[in-house]
Order: sequence, then structure tokens, then C-alpha cells
Amino acid sequence: MSAPKILIIPGSARKDSLNKKLAAVAAERARDAGAEVTLIDLNDYPAPIYHGDDEAETGMPDTMRQLKAQIRAHDALMIATPEYNGHVPPLLVNAFDWVSRADGDDKSNAFAGKLGAILSASPGRLGGARVIPRMRAFLADLGVMSVPGFASLPGAMQAFDENGALTSEHTIGQIDKLVAHLMSWFSQR
Repeated sequence: MSAPKILIIPGSARKDSLNKKLAAVAAERARDAGAEVTLIDLNDYPAPIYHGDDEAETGMPDTMRQLKAQIRAHDALMIATPEYNGHVPPLLVNAFDWVSRADGDDKSNAFAGKLGAILSASPGRLGGARVIPRMRAFLADLGVMSVPGFASLPGAMQAFDENGALTSEHTIGQIDKLVAHLMSWFSQR
């Protein structure tokens, strides 16, 4: 069997996003485990706030078609998400709301049958842990089955060295477990 294809999506678009840094670490760990990895930046997929009237008038933005194609081309998703007052960030919700829409003759669900893994980084002591169950439920509603566990990085402002390397061995271990879950799923198929 060929290597599983994993799409890694940071749920923050900020230039110095802690979750972008965490996503980059996850990408490296997944590549080291033998996966084919694509790490994207939602800045490359801008879209207006989803509105049904806008969709009816102008259709799906090309950037969301491109993101939909990326999701469809991969076997699994790893989402590195911040929490916004304990919830999934609006940027990620908006992108996934667009991608989940039917588009012309394409009525298929790009998320259906995908595996998912969830990571979160936060400067606080909880490491974004409050968003994990909400992200898991959000993904399930889209048709994504999340693997057991998650990676959470508390105190993330101090968790990366000047080269962007993660210094938390605990979180590296959590990421490696998520990657192992994904890899074992595909090795059994």
C-alpha cells in the first residue's frame, strides 16, 4: 500500500501563530513516520463569510473549490486549532462550511470517510484542551472520524525554540501517538 496522505491544517492564519508552529511539527513527525504530508495555510484560501444568498448569487469561491480538492485528495486531516473562548475558531468554521457545500454537479462530501486528528496550542495552562471535544464533534458532523487522543500544548509561547522546534517532549509524544493511530489505520486496510 502507498503511504497515507495527510493534510495538515492550522486553524489560525496569524503570521506567528502557535498552532501553525504546532502544525509544522506534526507535519515533520508524520513525514518521519512515512506519511505523505501536505501542510497548508488558510491564508492561501481566503473566502467571504458563508452566506446562503451570496452562494446562490455567485457560487462557491474558487479558493474553496481548491481547498475542497485538497481535502478530497488526502486520506486524513490533522487540525491544529486554537480555541476562541473554548470554541472552534471562525476562520476554520467558515472554511469548512464552504467546503461542505454542494457545488454545481458536485454533490459529494469531501470530508466523508476521512480520518482526523486534533491538536491545539495555547499560551494558557489548558493548552486549548476545551476546543478538542468541540472540534471532534464538528468533524464528526462533517463525516470525519477522529482517532483517539489529541495533542495539547499549554504554555505554547515558551514551548518553541528560536528555530521553531518544539521543546515539550510530552506534546511530541502526543503527536507521535496521533500519527501512529493514523498510520496503523491505513496499514490495516
